[in-house]
Amino acid sequence: MYKPLLTFLAAASIAIAALTGCSKKAEIVPGAVWTDTEGQQINAHGGGVLYHDGLYYWYGENRPQKGFTSEAGVNVYSSPDLTTWTPLGLALTVSDEPGSDIESGCIIERPKVIYNPKTGKFVMWFHLELKGQGYGPARAAVAVADRPEGPFTFVKSGRVNPGIYPENMPEEVRNSGVTIENLEWWTPRWYEAVDSGAIALRDIEGGQMARDQTVFVDDDGKAYHIYSSEDNLTLNVAELNDEYTGHTGKYVRIFPAGHNEAPAIFKHNGKYWMIASGCTGWAPNEARLMTAENIYGPWEQLPNPCVGPDAELTFKGQSNYILPVEGQPGKFIAMFDRWNPENLFDSRYVWLPIDFKEDGTPYVEWRDSWILD
Repeated sequence: MYKPLLTFLAAASIAIAALTGCSKKAEIVPGAVWTDTEGQQINAHGGGVLYHDGLYYWYGENRPQKGFTSEAGVNVYSSPDLTTWTPLGLALTVSDEPGSDIESGCIIERPKVIYNPKTGKFVMWFHLELKGQGYGPARAAVAVADRPEGPFTFVKSGRVNPGIYPENMPEEVRNSGVTIENLEWWTPRWYEAVDSGAIALRDIEGGQMARDQTVFVDDDGKAYHIYSSEDNLTLNVAELNDEYTGHTGKYVRIFPAGHNEAPAIFKHNGKYWMIASGCTGWAPNEARLMTAENIYGPWEQLPNPCVGPDAELTFKGQSNYILPVEGQPGKFIAMFDRWNPENLFDSRYVWLPIDFKEDGTPYVEWRDSWILD
């Protein structure tokens, strides 16, 4: 005779918990093994997250347990809360067609997806290396879809802005013929030549190299492609066209000879902030923080934004993407990849909230675990 009462009390306790917010929330544990709703380890490396119509979509490299090439494509997962991830399969699938830019065995890295409300299309940009050519091609690639989960259709790949000079390269440099030929790397004369634009000039005809990359949509709807160029020595900020599927030709070089990669950008209180990495292969290094009041610069470099254990190694990770939290203005999550070159599939994810100092400078402090609130 007590069963109806017990049932009523159980239902009441659940209702009270829901109304008072006392229900247990899932923790984010940086560096742990993260699994999806099917119990499988999440395979979405070097990726980014898009919020659309009530769901977050996480796009990332499908990485094998052995080797470095792309045999599948780009995975996508969805979540209502950034902790419960449902696998949706491949958003972009590599091609079986011999000679295709995205032929199985190519290298697809750092996919990022943005939504274009004017065209109703979802646009994916990624770093692409052609099959069997190592990291020589250094291409930017784009694909489009009608739905956030895809399937994405490959559009094109190539180097960026062929035949076009950077906006911030003076006329006298364009005609100077400066070169790094016969110069020893890392010497003062070599630095001076790179800073002047020797490698950018070398690549003018075929277009600028594009490796580690991200895309960013500003408050006015303008989109930008930020990528590591000039043999990973210089970052470029390039404007995308109104469809987000190509470049307008307007771009600038920032931090020439700075040896930056893995750019991750966000905007807060009218200022642009970027976290980037040094170039040490798969090994972690100290993060760099940059800021500007105009996306084209001038950009200023600030000290390492990381705080806590292993801060000098970016918590044993590498910057990847800065995610604005939907419905919480001024709240951002810094996404890092903790690479495992012996088994890229098992590379881990380090997500941490971004905090701000009194002067507005962002920093990222280590937490063993935390709850998105």
